[in-house]
Amino acid sequence: MNDSTAVVLDFEKDILEIEEKIEHLKFLAKDEDMDITREIKRLERKLGQHINRTYMNLSAWQKAQIARHPGRPHCLDYIKAFVEDFTLLAGDRCFADDEAMVCGLGKIDGKSVVVVGQEKGFDLETRIKYNFGMAKPEGYRKAQRMMELADKFHLPLISFVDTAGAYPGVDAEARGQAEAIATSIEKSLQVKVPVISVIIGEGGSGGAIAIATANRVLMLEHSIYSVISPEGCASILWRSGDKTKEATEALRLTAQDLKALGIIDEIIKEPLGGAHRNVQQTLNSVKEAILKHICDLETLSSDDLKKQRTDKFLQMGRHITAEF
Repeated sequence: MNDSTAVVLDFEKDILEIEEKIEHLKFLAKDEDMDITREIKRLERKLGQHINRTYMNLSAWQKAQIARHPGRPHCLDYIKAFVEDFTLLAGDRCFADDEAMVCGLGKIDGKSVVVVGQEKGFDLETRIKYNFGMAKPEGYRKAQRMMELADKFHLPLISFVDTAGAYPGVDAEARGQAEAIATSIEKSLQVKVPVISVIIGEGGSGGAIAIATANRVLMLEHSIYSVISPEGCASILWRSGDKTKEATEALRLTAQDLKALGIIDEIIKEPLGGAHRNVQQTLNSVKEAILKHICDLETLSSDDLKKQRTDKFLQMGRHITAEF
């Protein structure tokens, strides 16, 4: 885990000021033996009210900021927290190993699973190492290996989605980025095991859906999931970065919008203030949701799992067409 929870978002500044006042008063009370308990309690009540007001009425853009907060738990945090005996597997058996795509075998509460996820990193060194969570073709081909492995040994496949999108570089395009993403989606639809995807931060474009074509798609409360980033949408529609907030609203990328549209199956509640304010509670909630859906899906036959997944995405298209 990292210490980047210290990052303060624009709309959190008033909350930070109150928190700093409370800490200052507690320090004075301890250092100078002053009785200022009443004032501390008053400020704590004010803080609670302010946090409730702020986070119960977040705009889509504010949710996008929380989804990108560097203090949110990342893929490796979830793996370290509750995937026991995790064995990292590397390489696509074709070109190279892509560290942006973390893959391996492990157990969740004694239940063997295959894990695939995108890791962003938490400081400059690790962000460069993991390419900011933007996988290249070899990353998606590694994910395909994991899907085949899960299918061969009849193991549930769990994916953690957290990427702004697939890597758009010339070298990635030259090695077949679009084909690798399309084949990952195809492979996801073919496997006959439970597939559960959790969008833990950003779910951007085909780079996300390549590992999110699942029987159950879950989203953390303040995560985002869309066909393009708000900045990219603004540059295309308005040719201006000044319209990013408007683009965020238009994309309907929040968990609440996507649940209403039938794109996702469940919203995992975050601690008040976002996942970065209580990481352990977030980790526990995600683990609980994954186990619940594994148990539900294991009651289905192999053929039914595949059919349910295919029907889900076909129906999704019909639902969205009707909506608009």
